[in-house]
Amino acid sequence: MITVKQALQQSTDVLLPSSDTAHMDANILVGHCLQKTRTWLMTWPETVLTDGQVGELDGYVARRVNGEPVAYIVGEQEFWSLPLKVNSCTLIPRPETELLVELTLEKITKKNATVLDLGTGSGAIPLALKSERPGWQITGLDFSQDALDVAKGNADTLELAVHFFQSNWFENVTDELFDIVISNPPYIDGADKHLSEGDVRFEPDTALVADEQGYGDIRRISGEASRFLVDGGLLMFEHGFEQGSGVRHILKDNQFDKIETIKDLAGLDRVTLGYWRGRV
Repeated sequence: MITVKQALQQSTDVLLPSSDTAHMDANILVGHCLQKTRTWLMTWPETVLTDGQVGELDGYVARRVNGEPVAYIVGEQEFWSLPLKVNSCTLIPRPETELLVELTLEKITKKNATVLDLGTGSGAIPLALKSERPGWQITGLDFSQDALDVAKGNADTLELAVHFFQSNWFENVTDELFDIVISNPPYIDGADKHLSEGDVRFEPDTALVADEQGYGDIRRISGEASRFLVDGGLLMFEHGFEQGSGVRHILKDNQFDKIETIKDLAGLDRVTLGYWRGRV
């Protein structure tokens, strides 16, 4: 017989050697096992788990000890206060990416703006934007149909009208023009040692790794984006903390103006943007 309180403590103890967030992980995993909130766990610590629940929890903890991200174990991750379903076909939305949402809301003031998110994954960015700007026309694309199925499911659950479709970057985009093109593309060099460490071991390589030392997809998008932007339209990337200078040079080489790099809350270069100079 094991109570909620004991389950939380035992799970934390098992996770401590392998996780910097052992206490939080334990709360999430026990809560998911019981389908209860953290507040409920704190309110009813003497509740006894069934044998089935204990076995299920042990499986979750073992997966976390092996390094699997909690978001994949429970199948959900919060982003911009929205509960999003995720799986191994999508990246796990991270707090740093919320900077893309914040900047888009700040820079785009049109009431009926058109927005394109490249490499949408779980749909985190366009769904967050749609929740704030219902009047915007927002599109998300991804080359992975499996990822798009997740994004469409999230849109249906949240009742947010975002258009998702399959495309390898701009390949299947029509002649529509957008006020802003956003992307959190693959930007990690394939030789980066961090790919064999931590949560990213379980995330899809196709959403992480780019050629040309991590700049390949950023360079391709920058070279093609002008055909899909209104005059003075905005192109914005999330990128690695050491890539700000490189991305600025790529945007300059592709006739973008008013280029700037914005730091995240940790003070690291995280987002670079530029405005297309327009058709002559």
